[in-house]
Amino acid sequence: MVVAVIVGVGAGLGAILFRYLIVSFTIVFSGSAGYSAAGRAAHPWFPWLGFGFVVLAPVLGGLIYGPLVERFAREARGHGVPEVMLAVATQGGRIRTRVATVKALASAICIGCGGSVGREGPIVQIGSALGSSLGQALGFSVPRMRLLVACGAAGGISATFNTPIAGVFFALELILRDFETESFGTVVLASIAADVVSRAAFGSQPFLSLPPFQLVSFAEYPLYMGLGLLAAGAGVAFIRVLYGLEDVADRYWRGPEGLRPAVGGVALGLLLLALPQMYGVGYPVLQNGIRGDYVVAFLLVLLVGKLLATSLTIAIGGSGGVFAPSLFQGAMLGTAYGALVHRLLPTVTAPPGAYGLVGMGAVFAAAARAPITAVIIIFELTGEYRIILPLMFATVIATGLSRLMIRDTIYTTKLRRRGIDVTGANSRSLMATLHVRDAMQPLPLAVPTTLPLEQAIVRLASKDVEALPVVDESGRLVGVLTREMVERSMQEAKLDATAGQIARPTATVHDHETLEQALVVLVRERSGVPVLSAEGGRAVGWLSHRDVLSAYAKGLREVGT
Repeated sequence: MVVAVIVGVGAGLGAILFRYLIVSFTIVFSGSAGYSAAGRAAHPWFPWLGFGFVVLAPVLGGLIYGPLVERFAREARGHGVPEVMLAVATQGGRIRTRVATVKALASAICIGCGGSVGREGPIVQIGSALGSSLGQALGFSVPRMRLLVACGAAGGISATFNTPIAGVFFALELILRDFETESFGTVVLASIAADVVSRAAFGSQPFLSLPPFQLVSFAEYPLYMGLGLLAAGAGVAFIRVLYGLEDVADRYWRGPEGLRPAVGGVALGLLLLALPQMYGVGYPVLQNGIRGDYVVAFLLVLLVGKLLATSLTIAIGGSGGVFAPSLFQGAMLGTAYGALVHRLLPTVTAPPGAYGLVGMGAVFAAAARAPITAVIIIFELTGEYRIILPLMFATVIATGLSRLMIRDTIYTTKLRRRGIDVTGANSRSLMATLHVRDAMQPLPLAVPTTLPLEQAIVRLASKDVEALPVVDESGRLVGVLTREMVERSMQEAKLDATAGQIARPTATVHDHETLEQALVVLVRERSGVPVLSAEGGRAVGWLSHRDVLSAYAKGLREVGT
């Protein structure tokens, strides 16, 4: 619990720093701290470029964050939450320490140069990386590592939105998928700590200034049901367009991945040229829309524009979240829907902004399939208890219909495409969560290919090993020499043979693979297999059946504690 509080404080400080980074880079690239509400304004530092600078900004930003992500942490690309879910489900909560720094810089630059993405995905990944790094440094067990990752995620949401309860349920519902008492209490502490730090820096007001909610008549409930149906369609469309554009970019891009954001930035810049309201996160535009500053037709333009701008930003290799864009799309859809029904039934319906508030939660719930988080975050943002029933009604309808329309969520689709199903991760065996690096032993002393058979016999007899790796003059692994091979050579009177002549090529495994994957290879090798590093393919260890059993037994003990 003490460590959870430390993680929460770290996530809160990370959220503060990340917000300042976004504002700083936005000022550098656009000349304004909130350019999405500035209209077609020129950059004050480069007035000779006119409004056309918005085409150049994403290109310049892509030239910076593209190589940064490609060189130091490829998992920092995209919206971040799927990587955290993967770490909890299959990697024992392990996230590389550098991810926090790279994600913060890459996402802040991406948003600052016009990327139409949110800041909550990055701060979730940043907070989770902090929790994972601290857990690894303290040597925590796998269950507690996962819990610290969830604490970092909760702290990130809590500090970003000033919503401590929503932060807790985001971590439990989406990241940890666990509502046990111990998990709940620990995550609550982290969320509170992060929120206290954030409020000390930015005050206690919600980050969005939203209109008060009204429920004029109980006759509105069927109308909110209609909104839930539309929200389901919007959420599913967001998923399909997001990954559809990513597929198109993957299919046609043939250059270095580090340059992809810069080249794709031209397309994003042209979209911003047509619709500057899509620049960055777009919270000012969201507020204006719910307040009623836009006509219905323009609200629908903003809805489609955000759908395309966010999907394009992610598709070209941008770094940022999809939480805020889903809220934005829900606000535009709900407000447009509310304006139409209010025009038709003015005496029994609330102002359009009330439907915009419910639409925010309903579209996010349809896209992420997290109805509890959706209800709680809108409730905390508005502080209106009267919104609960209409919000729950629309959110449950949107979630249920979304589940019928599409198999995965906006987060799990990315993992499903890699062949990973995190929805069943809690019931998976330990063999799917433990890695080769957790079980492998030091590599036995390698022997050269020129070693005579007599000396190989001495080596095998003097060491408690079943096999020896054989390397050539350059140190490259060419095979293994087992006791059985030596005995067979002795029986065949091949006493003048060398290790290279007797050795045979062997299967190998990599240190980042799971034991479940390694067992497929290991069952064919009686004496064990060499372990290669993920980077460079060097032989770094040795894995045997006994090592796998030992790691499995240790994992069972850790799960029990």
